[in-house]
Amino acid sequence: MPTVILAGPPVPGSPLTDELRSLGFDVRSADRAEGIAAALAAVPADQRVAVVDSAFVGHPHALRLALTDPRFDACAVTGALAVRPGARAALDRAAAAGEGTAGGTDAGAVPCVDRLAAAVEAAGTTVHRPELGTLVAAVPVTAEERDAAVAAVAAVDDEAVRLRTAVKSRDGFFTTFFVSPYSRYIARWCARRGLTPNQVTTASLITALAAAGCAATGDRWGYVTAGVLLLVSFVLDCADGQLARYSLQYSTMGAWLDATFDRAKEYAFYAGLALGAARGGDDVWALALGAMILMTCRHVVDFAFNEANHDATANTSPTAALSGKLDSVGWTVWVRRMIILPIGERWAMIAVLTALTTPRTVFYALLIGCAFGALYTTAGRVLRSLTRRAKRTDRAAQALADLADSGPIAALAGRIVGRTAPGAQIAAAVIGSAALLWTAWAHDFGSRQVVIAAVLYALLAGAAVARPLKGALDWLVPPVFRAAEYTTVLILAAKADVPGALPAAFGLVAAVAYHHYDTVYRIRGGTGAPPHWLVRTIGGHEGRVLLTAVLAAVLATRAADFTVALTALAAFVALVVLVESIRFWVSSGAPAVHDEGEPA
Repeated sequence: MPTVILAGPPVPGSPLTDELRSLGFDVRSADRAEGIAAALAAVPADQRVAVVDSAFVGHPHALRLALTDPRFDACAVTGALAVRPGARAALDRAAAAGEGTAGGTDAGAVPCVDRLAAAVEAAGTTVHRPELGTLVAAVPVTAEERDAAVAAVAAVDDEAVRLRTAVKSRDGFFTTFFVSPYSRYIARWCARRGLTPNQVTTASLITALAAAGCAATGDRWGYVTAGVLLLVSFVLDCADGQLARYSLQYSTMGAWLDATFDRAKEYAFYAGLALGAARGGDDVWALALGAMILMTCRHVVDFAFNEANHDATANTSPTAALSGKLDSVGWTVWVRRMIILPIGERWAMIAVLTALTTPRTVFYALLIGCAFGALYTTAGRVLRSLTRRAKRTDRAAQALADLADSGPIAALAGRIVGRTAPGAQIAAAVIGSAALLWTAWAHDFGSRQVVIAAVLYALLAGAAVARPLKGALDWLVPPVFRAAEYTTVLILAAKADVPGALPAAFGLVAAVAYHHYDTVYRIRGGTGAPPHWLVRTIGGHEGRVLLTAVLAAVLATRAADFTVALTALAAFVALVVLVESIRFWVSSGAPAVHDEGEPA
């Protein structure tokens, strides 16, 4: 059990001790003049420990935000400080140096706990200070100040604030107005019954898989049920994040589930629709795979652009300024969020069309809507990149190189070809990818020309990453590689024209896409990309492209065996990637990443 140390004499009638115990803390008292250091020494170094001024007046949720958030080594509000084991040594040194001694009893003096927090931060530990908004956190000195603080606490509904802040600050129109108004209460209901975000996330996954199973029946009742279950799954998907924010239950396992299950649910539903259509005599596997490719490439565009500009200097442009002006006009914000078809709008559209129409209609609508959204966002980002004069950092260049997912063949090709001229990286990637896709499309299945094009692609892929990716448009290199690899698999499977080839290609792209999403969330969590041995083992994007082209050429006269080869490759990639990914995300070093940004 975590421990909180009350600094100073108890205040008669104060509910502070009971509030701290309700948050799960063992409460101990210490004399502010000399007892904080001694009280800290009695708490094991591997436990979370907090120091709270006994005169603290504030909302329980203000204390919860400061003392229980597991994502930060140190966190503080006025009069309250909590540290995890990583920052414990800094707190001990500050207390031993006398930063927690008397000094908060006179008007204008800095409360002792606030001086402890300042000393911890001065020692090099980042102290997170949550935005409290209308919540109160104060250490009053006089009776008049205390009465005013108590009145301020009474004037603000702590629970209402907690419910409101459980919802993402930025979300899509459908989620904001049609889901969050009631899903937050589902989150609170779950919290009061001891359910965890991970359990809600798992329930959302199971519901989505059940929806996919219903769609796979190919019957109208199955499609209607699938649409309803998909909406229920989305509500639960919103509720799990709201539950995490409501109760501050962030975890590494939750980070992994949150990072992967959304895509797993959506792509499993695509597969269910394709299976259902096949039962009715309509083969839409190519459309299902195309939708997955488009969605994944769109996400890679988002991730790569954000990573390239995360810490860039002079990071402004006229296009960004125009976007900021449009944000000041409320209705334009919602229109621009809706037209990119974020996850809420997308799932609602899929659910309704599944219930009322056919799988082919669902995929046509999905492809058209997502293509428009992808073109809109990509065009805007290209304009921003061309008009800004940003200087990108080595960290950003490394993140883009990791997102490129280049393997040993590209590394060798880079040494053979040598470094390209500055700014030529994106040109090399586009030329190699365009030549590969045109050749695969224009020639028969198993053609040697496709193998030659794949070799050229590997050479140019190496040239594209031989120099650090710091050019204005170099953030496009990873999504160009994703589009080339995934679409090549789609074209070759379609041209094989044998039963099972497209479903096998769907499985292969899904396994590789998981690896790429896993890479993104590791980078966003600050732990870096997956280990090099993993990328080498699964070949890198250029190695997988070359292998697929060679398999098609070798098995040209036995196209049925190409399906077996794709299935085996998909199983191998999935096994290697999932084993290493699970090992990482359940480890103590995995980041507690939770999406608070733009809707996916």
